[in-house]
Amino acid sequence: MSDNQNNETLGSTRPDSANPAAKDPSQWVTGDEPITAAQKSYLDTLAREAGEELSADMTKAEASEHIERLQEKTGRGT
Repeated sequence: MSDNQNNETLGSTRPDSANPAAKDPSQWVTGDEPITAAQKSYLDTLAREAGEELSADMTKAEASEHIERLQEKTGRGT
């Protein structure tokens, strides 16, 4: 693990307003683009843990919203 020189954090309970991903997914410029491979992989894991099936045909913004919801449901978001 390398030293983090810029003090950037992931998973903080305080959103970083300078981080464009901290915006509401519905306001993302690229939110209407197709789900990314990383989102799809993580959603697959979360959905299995939550006992849910989701269509893989969704946007980045929709995927982000499902990720947040399923993280809470599975306890991974805490």
